[in-house]
Amino acid sequence: MIIKPLSVESGFFCTFVYMHKTEINNEFSLLDQLNRAQRAAVEFCDGPSLVIAGAGSGKTRVLTHKIAYLLELGLPPYYILALTFTNKAAREMKSRIAELVGEKKARSLWMGTFHSIFARILRKEADSIGFQSNFTIFDSSDSHNLVKLIIKDMNLDDKQYRPGHVHGQISRAKNSLITPTMYAANTEIIQYDNRARQPQIFEIYKRYQNRLRAANSMDFDDLLMYTNILFRDHKEILDKYRNQFQYILVDEYQDTNFAQHLIVKQLADEHHRVCVVGDDAQSIYSFRGANIDNILNFKSTFPETKVFKLEQNYRSTQNIVNAANSLIKKNTEQIAKDVFSENEVGEKMEVISTFSDFEEGLVVANKIARMRLENHSAYSDFAILYRTNAQSRIFEDSLRKKNIPYRIYGGKSFYQRKEIKDVIAYFRLIVNPSDEEAFRRIINYPARGIGDVTVGKVSSAATLHQKSLWEIISTPIDYNLNVNSGTQKRLKAFYDLICEFIDKNESLNAFELAQEVLKKSGIAHEAYQDLTPEGMSRSQNIQELLNAINEFVSTRQEQGEEEIGLVDFLSEVSLLTDQDTDKEEEAEKVTLMTVHSAKGLEFNNVFVVGMEEDLFPSSMTKSEIRGLEEERRLFYVAITRARKTCTITYARSRFKNGQTTSAVESRFLREIDPAYIYMESNSSFSTATTDKAVDFWGTMREQRLQRESRTDKNIYSERSDRSSFKAGPSTGRLVSVHNSSSSMPLSKEAKELEEGDIIEHERFGQGEVTSIEMSGNDRRAIVEFESAGRKQLLLKFAKFKIIGKK
Repeated sequence: MIIKPLSVESGFFCTFVYMHKTEINNEFSLLDQLNRAQRAAVEFCDGPSLVIAGAGSGKTRVLTHKIAYLLELGLPPYYILALTFTNKAAREMKSRIAELVGEKKARSLWMGTFHSIFARILRKEADSIGFQSNFTIFDSSDSHNLVKLIIKDMNLDDKQYRPGHVHGQISRAKNSLITPTMYAANTEIIQYDNRARQPQIFEIYKRYQNRLRAANSMDFDDLLMYTNILFRDHKEILDKYRNQFQYILVDEYQDTNFAQHLIVKQLADEHHRVCVVGDDAQSIYSFRGANIDNILNFKSTFPETKVFKLEQNYRSTQNIVNAANSLIKKNTEQIAKDVFSENEVGEKMEVISTFSDFEEGLVVANKIARMRLENHSAYSDFAILYRTNAQSRIFEDSLRKKNIPYRIYGGKSFYQRKEIKDVIAYFRLIVNPSDEEAFRRIINYPARGIGDVTVGKVSSAATLHQKSLWEIISTPIDYNLNVNSGTQKRLKAFYDLICEFIDKNESLNAFELAQEVLKKSGIAHEAYQDLTPEGMSRSQNIQELLNAINEFVSTRQEQGEEEIGLVDFLSEVSLLTDQDTDKEEEAEKVTLMTVHSAKGLEFNNVFVVGMEEDLFPSSMTKSEIRGLEEERRLFYVAITRARKTCTITYARSRFKNGQTTSAVESRFLREIDPAYIYMESNSSFSTATTDKAVDFWGTMREQRLQRESRTDKNIYSERSDRSSFKAGPSTGRLVSVHNSSSSMPLSKEAKELEEGDIIEHERFGQGEVTSIEMSGNDRRAIVEFESAGRKQLLLKFAKFKIIGKK
């Protein structure tokens, strides 16, 4: 059969499909592999369609079978455009299609990510927009470095114009299709920049684009922006691709941004043969520019759209699906659907309340170990999902203690993250000034004007005189260090700073000194200033490191050690990092990841942890309904990753900068129908909120971010005056925080504690006192804790209350 070229003006496509549908339906068994809803979505090819695919409902199956169906109808593969968000998804779909219709047809499809497909088009049409076809593409690191260089060339303060933040602003502008000229002409944007004390961003953006063009280069955002410009300014080129792409399919449409949506609209605007697949209930990437309105309002873009709903969940048990449904129905902005499961009813979702985040880690690790033995499960059957990367530390520590292998999905283990290694390098240099690796890592972090050239001269002098780098900068004149007076001053300032820390290391414990290092080195200030999602994640990780040090000091004190210095903490960390970098591959590992990273994955047993107010949902979302609804969708995504069991945990207190801070369970837990959840009889949801203690960065940062979120929901944030840095308590000891109505003074309880008492410890949870011992003037208790096992507590440091007798 000869296939004639299709025309967007004609009805040939519909006629063509009609001619061959009967033949395909009779002779091809492809459609027999689909349920009724899936088959209806696949067969409809005569206009725009919106396929709402609930969690676990076979979205990829519908996409692959629809493409295979079109190919079996006889539509040439180069007439089909299929857009995905990841190369992995494109490869998987192509592989499945090849299994259905053969590799030759699948190979010729225009299938790939938005960026790869439109890079291909731009190479063909490069001369129309003033580029050569061999243009190079800058990755995010290249782009960041170029922005950094421009800021330097303009003699701007890189603390005021942080390269990461500026690049983020430029990226958001491009994804909103705002060119440098449009940026400079937009009074509202310029006013925002002026209030943020960054009036030169427009000039940086202009120079950045000029440098890219001069280098015949584009960044990732340009691939979308220039495609829109190409189609906007060259109708003949747009018509060529409209005529070629007779059928357009888009995966994960809820994740598209403005630029992506507009490209799809332009290509499908005349023939309307477009099928988008997605789930508004899983729209969780607004921080990347995703706009849920693209899927919610798709029928407004193409009024004749036919909607198909895939509502049968093949992944999860009925209880998990019903629980997730009861939660997501609380959202107002959504496309109504009723997801159901015909799998086994399954266990109810268990909600576990723990006394502290420390105990939460122990409870989860213990339950994984128990379930593995009882159900003969593999470690790979388990996943721990959390809201923020910083939460991984507690679970990593707990899993290590149980010898449970794990992996961090989509990221690095806590102690291998750059910001953590940077801080640890300060600690190493304080303990051992001859540590050359630590010296090189922090000599110019945070930036203090000591570049690679200077470090090279110091290194050469050290080699020549057979001295350490530290010794060279201690008396640079003695070693004829060839640097100018300005560099000498900067080296001396660094040397004096470390010497100050070395002196304090003799009198301060590890936690107290760590606070000093973060404050006086400038690390805390730098982390505070970076308001990008990446920057906030780094600051959370640094704060979690402080929590770890404080926990380490406090635990050692309770066990009878009173002098706990940096060297002790570093010894502990070295054992952890040795495990992190072990090259031996484990066959089975528990997976740890953020909920954002978990989208698209599934596991037999899922733990959703840290379900507390201001953590999940994030405190940054509470002032806006849209933000809160996205957090609810994020929780929905977390629950629906589970096939067989879903366990939800929350802590009633979290350890923050030397304080045990009260916490309240997430509002989302009260939104799940209680018919589908199970709680221990001694657990209940609280009905009141609790004030939070001041964390390491201070509440002013949170208030500031909330103001900015309310002021500008789109591209640009207004900065308020920087608040003062909150260093926390002056001692390394934990501050005990109890409800005054339910606890007695600690000293009185320590004196009255007896064998057989049941206590509630702020980190270890509930336990029974098995014996009381005296060692000199110190009173010690041996306690058998439910989750933490046997512990010896030095009572003058222990933080607990007596709750009963055996």
